[in-house]
Amino acid sequence: MATAKKPEAKQPAASKVAPAKKAAPEKAAAAPARKPNAAFMKPMTPSAALATVVGATPLPRTEVTKKVWEYIKKLDLQDPQNKRMINADANLKTIFDGKAQVSMFEMTKLISNHLK
Repeated sequence: MATAKKPEAKQPAASKVAPAKKAAPEKAAAAPARKPNAAFMKPMTPSAALATVVGATPLPRTEVTKKVWEYIKKLDLQDPQNKRMINADANLKTIFDGKAQVSMFEMTKLISNHLK
């Protein structure tokens, strides 16, 4: 007579482990260093109004922006509630076309009007 098979005890499910990912293949050649745009690096002469803030010597646009930011930080002219807004003092008001407050994005546009 055939004997009945006993049901096999269920084994706990093995925890699913994600297979290890293969390391990404290394790039054949490293990307060359970025070259700065020549238009930004060309020395530009600031207007008399802008020269009171950054100096009268010709500077590239990038340096002019850095110097204006140094001036703003030194005199604490950023709006404390909205750091994107710049409060103009007497020197900056002439650069900002008489506006008492401008955004940092508008500031670069207004500064470019004072560079030749």
